[in-house]
Amino acid sequence: MSTAAGARARYTADWDSLGSRPLPTWYDEAKFGILIHWGVYAVPGFGTEWFWRRWQGEAKPEHVEFMKKNYPPGFTYQQFAPDFRAQFFDPDQWADLFEASGAKYVVLTSKHHEGFAMWGSPHSWNWNSVDTGPHRDLVEDLGVAVRKRSLRYGLYNSLCEWFHPLYLSDKKSGFKTQEFVFNKVLPELHDLVTRYKPDLIWSHRNWELPESYWNFTEFLAWLYNDSPVKALLPKHKWEKFVSVDTLSWGYRRNMRLNELRDLPSIIQDLVHTVAFGGNYMLNVGPTAEGTIPPVFQERLRGLGDWLKVNGEAVYASRPWRAQSENSTQTVWYTSKGSQVYAFFLVRPSESWLKLAEPITSPSTKVTLLGYSGQLSWSALQPSGLKVELPREPL
Repeated sequence: MSTAAGARARYTADWDSLGSRPLPTWYDEAKFGILIHWGVYAVPGFGTEWFWRRWQGEAKPEHVEFMKKNYPPGFTYQQFAPDFRAQFFDPDQWADLFEASGAKYVVLTSKHHEGFAMWGSPHSWNWNSVDTGPHRDLVEDLGVAVRKRSLRYGLYNSLCEWFHPLYLSDKKSGFKTQEFVFNKVLPELHDLVTRYKPDLIWSHRNWELPESYWNFTEFLAWLYNDSPVKALLPKHKWEKFVSVDTLSWGYRRNMRLNELRDLPSIIQDLVHTVAFGGNYMLNVGPTAEGTIPPVFQERLRGLGDWLKVNGEAVYASRPWRAQSENSTQTVWYTSKGSQVYAFFLVRPSESWLKLAEPITSPSTKVTLLGYSGQLSWSALQPSGLKVELPREPL
């Protein structure tokens, strides 16, 4: 990291310098965000968001058979784009849902591995949402709605594009050339940041390629030093991201109820992640018409109802000295200042809850979030406490 007298520190294009950047408070305190996988792959809605790769890159039998049964011979992936119309997309309705879920930030796939840009990218001519399909800037429309509700807005951007000619040319050279990086990837990232000023950039690279191919440290140095969002973007911090649909990130028409995460599993995931200091990002895949399936909405609203009661123990919390009670009891801890929060995800069979980790004192107070009554409790030796639980359903 280089500094000049009286000037803000500037970061150099190496990981030691870039890794020294402090973490913005907003991201550390947010704890929960929404990820949205949305693109042309929602039109076939079969398998996963990797449909194009599975069909034509790998010739998976089930994908080849699906195309034979449902589309004429010679049909190309590009012909799906006009049917990606998003005619029922209501960004305010989406933003209301995300706000109701308790999320503090929203991340949209501005471009997935298929290369289709969800804005009028000048570097994706005729393969973007302004030139074809919905003929609208989906990145902009959702961003405006999300920010009106004081939620942070981030953009996922895939570095890799499976079938882009420049990418295939670089691949043929053994990735000794970087035509794709300098003529497509980096100009597009600069365009996204300058145009939409996202609070978060979620870049997905091909893990099979050397890090040096992407020239990403140069981009990060610009992002942290000179971009319009240099003070907002988070430094590296661990984040767990899962999809409501356990088999796909994008929408698929053949999903089954038993393949979806239920609300208790989502809550457990969130609690476990936050107890260890991470952020939790829950993904939904909208339809090609621009709607979020009702079952996904139900999960998000259910989580929001839970967070209305228990959010105090989640948002802006910190890991406590003990993250969990023990291997046999599903109790997880967070802290905030002098307060310690214990999450018990399964109600004990007895009328009381026994905790071994807390150390009590004469000033200790024990309360239950969402319950206005008094709790009876007693200290245990050498440490811990026993809490009598109310008879009312929790």
